[in-house]
Amino acid sequence: MKLFRGFRQQLIHEKNLKKYLLYAIGEILLVMIGILLAFQVDNWNEDREKKIEEIRTYENIREQILGDKRNIQGQINYNRKYMAQFEYGLKIIMENDRTQLDTLASIIPNLTQYSDFDREGNIYETLVNSGKIQLLRNQSIVNRIRLLEQRYNYVNRMENVSYDIMIGYVAPGINPVMNFSTAEIIKPERIFSYEFQNLIFLLIEVMKEKENTYLIAIDEIDRTLELIDIELKDN
Repeated sequence: MKLFRGFRQQLIHEKNLKKYLLYAIGEILLVMIGILLAFQVDNWNEDREKKIEEIRTYENIREQILGDKRNIQGQINYNRKYMAQFEYGLKIIMENDRTQLDTLASIIPNLTQYSDFDREGNIYETLVNSGKIQLLRNQSIVNRIRLLEQRYNYVNRMENVSYDIMIGYVAPGINPVMNFSTAEIIKPERIFSYEFQNLIFLLIEVMKEKENTYLIAIDEIDRTLELIDIELKDN
């Protein structure tokens, strides 16, 4: 700056208007270029910070839905375990095999067991409320997250149906036929009735539908993870 000031003073002293005007214009251009460069550096820094936050958000989402996948897989295994028991019990009842009352006595109390994903929170809603949704420039991932939340909601609805059937029909249906303290069937004729057969059949059908919703949710998680992994690899 001292050099420029000295040069300016020399031009004024020489009274060379043309050179002075050219110098003044040049100095103005240099100042403008400096300001623009400063703004550009600020923009670069801001974009860099946003990109870092975007990547961090993708990583957090990935970790959350991986946890959801492990949870759902656990529910599938739990659901299958008891569904296999109930299907075997239903087979005994349909064949009217009264020699297997002890087997039925071990299965019937388990009719109140049910899988429950029971996921709390909503990834998409949290992103919107926090404003982080604006950071995610990959719209395909955003759409997948929204669709995944819809799948989760359907899973929860099916689990509510399962719970309502268990509370409203299964529990009242098995209480009069068993002594739970001795694990003894006290009314076998009701166990082998078509009403009880229908009850177990209904429960199994609901469990099959639950498994289907679980598998669809896992498929959506895998599709979302694939997009996130591609995005993270590219960045």
